[in-house]
Amino acid sequence: MSTTPPVLAAELALAWADIQRHHPELPDLAAPESLIGESSSACGAELSFERLLHEAVHGIAAARGVRDTSRAGRYHNRRFLAIAEELGLDHIDEPHPSSGFSLVTLNPEARRRYRSTIERLGRALKAHTAATATDTTRSFRGPAARHGSSGGGVRVKAVCDCGRNVRVVPSVLAQAPIVCGGCGKPFRIPEVAAVG
Repeated sequence: MSTTPPVLAAELALAWADIQRHHPELPDLAAPESLIGESSSACGAELSFERLLHEAVHGIAAARGVRDTSRAGRYHNRRFLAIAEELGLDHIDEPHPSSGFSLVTLNPEARRRYRSTIERLGRALKAHTAATATDTTRSFRGPAARHGSSGGGVRVKAVCDCGRNVRVVPSVLAQAPIVCGGCGKPFRIPEVAAVG
């Protein structure tokens, strides 16, 4: 197994810490590796420093008790937008009909402030992409793919031995076990019974 994911997780944690230096109320990033397996999310952006800053907006909103999204996290409202502006993200003038103000971009000042962090994370992301590039025609993409989904940010139900369940992106669960706090056993995606 490649050592790139732990390196990338460490770089994500360092980048998050850099954001925290400028915005101390931002909570710690509990699981940087959870961002690695998702090529997309409800926010619709690939993993990058800009995406990390977008996620930091959600973190600050949560710390403040601000509801910054609706429609199961897809629609980013004006409260999200106000915090995004604080963190150095620009936005379009009008909201997108289904995702609101989710499409934010780094403004020039933020790009200068985080330049070295952006470059360092960019190198780690490039190395991760190169190390994980595989022949997708022979790779297993999990239950979401079997059900016709692209599998990118699609979460599926994972269960543990005591019957608790969580929604998780299959590729994230494949990277390392997620352990239940109740029974101490790992969550797993139930096999889909074959029909025939």
